[in-house]
Amino acid sequence: MEIHRVKSLYELESRAAAWNKLAGRVPFRSWEWLSAWWEFYGVHDDQNRPRHPYVLCVEHQRQLVAVVPWYIEDLPWQGRVLKFLGSGPVCSEHLTIFCERDWETKVARAVADWLTAAAHEGPDGWDQIDLEGIDVTDLAMCRLAEQLSDREMLVHCRPGLPCWRVHLPGNWDDYLKMLSRSHRKELRSMQRRVWDRGRARLFTARTTDELTWAWNLLVDLHQRRRLSRGNPGCFAAPRFAGFHGEVVRRLLSAGWLQLNWLELDGRPIAAEYQLVEDGVIYAYQSGIEVDALAHMPGRLITMGVLREAIESGCRSYDLLRGDEPYKAHWRAQPHPTIDLCVLPNRGADRLRYGFWVAGDGMKGWLKNYLPNGAESLSPDAPLLEVWRDATSQSGITALLPDA
Repeated sequence: MEIHRVKSLYELESRAAAWNKLAGRVPFRSWEWLSAWWEFYGVHDDQNRPRHPYVLCVEHQRQLVAVVPWYIEDLPWQGRVLKFLGSGPVCSEHLTIFCERDWETKVARAVADWLTAAAHEGPDGWDQIDLEGIDVTDLAMCRLAEQLSDREMLVHCRPGLPCWRVHLPGNWDDYLKMLSRSHRKELRSMQRRVWDRGRARLFTARTTDELTWAWNLLVDLHQRRRLSRGNPGCFAAPRFAGFHGEVVRRLLSAGWLQLNWLELDGRPIAAEYQLVEDGVIYAYQSGIEVDALAHMPGRLITMGVLREAIESGCRSYDLLRGDEPYKAHWRAQPHPTIDLCVLPNRGADRLRYGFWVAGDGMKGWLKNYLPNGAESLSPDAPLLEVWRDATSQSGITALLPDA
């Protein structure tokens, strides 16, 4: 296998189709999403520190078999840090190494060799890898962590915020049976009072004109609701607003956007911004009318979206990362994630690593997740055991395969 670093993301524009094939039909990994992110977030961070692409293309016999979608930035204490494209306030989910099936171990070994040779020195030098929100059953990322640990790098993993997903049954009645008695009663009452009488209607933007109108509605509803609660709202940030204004157009063209709005008695009272692909709806952002809170617009539109999703044969409704109580209320199940930090283990790396592990924020998970009650994680600690432990405690039975 051969690996080369792409130093300008636009070099890959001609390979967008190959990128998307490897990305595994997850919109957050798509060329459309991540290239738009780079246009708005890739030049520098909020403190004007420069960023540069650090995308590794892995080829076998001139065929692209994997893409490592990272960037690098200089931070005051950590040095040159590698992160996922799409990181930060955009909250991209389910990021990983994009890899051909059954190539995970070979690719991880090759990437680990490349990173080991590049550590600290030269134009591709790096000082730290900092990756968040890795799905705990992500085989490619687990294999890479193992390979880096085998090369005596300082590898540290901890449980991150879980993603929440509703596994949808075949019909609405079966879904209602999944809910608590009080929630089920409430939704059935809404069905009789609102939906059955034709008072509520759910719409989806299909054309560019509908998208423009619905997008402006969503932003307005979201911002006014946040301001009413003393929060500026995420669309007050110019880069965030600019990125999403651009990416929704790209997603609509690709067939990955589902932008809904709900009308009650002919008046728009809620909107939801979702991504959809391969039978999964990803609930990204919403807005509700502050003057219509008595009608519970958030619950009404979620009810409408879930019913349509079940009727169209969708398998899952993904509520993304975070521990907000409403997710369990809709019977979403938590799917754990891993945060991963790697240092090359040279010079002052051990000192920096020791400070990082010893931080106040680490003590709780160290006690609960490190094997055998260990106080710290050395380079010789069984990394996969930590990864598996987080998986086991989450209730997931499909563990990562043995090395």
